[in-house]
Amino acid sequence: MPTLLRQDGFQFFSYANEHEPKHVHVAKGDDYAKIELHTFAVKVDHMKPKDLKKALAVVKLHNLEFEERWDEWQRKR
Repeated sequence: MPTLLRQDGFQFFSYANEHEPKHVHVAKGDDYAKIELHTFAVKVDHMKPKDLKKALAVVKLHNLEFEERWDEWQRKR
């Protein structure tokens, strides 16, 4: 499970067997979300609203980096 970023108690990561569309998983404590990288659509939401808002802001800020890492990881598979 490659960790892309740890920030403010959040862990942004992907799994080794990921699938399209490109997305990132986010965990904070026991809370969890899954966010698509192209559209920023929240596909799974088990987070407090203020934490989800922060997670989305981080994903938007690091979107290009996350997509590059996604592509790099997929090429290695």
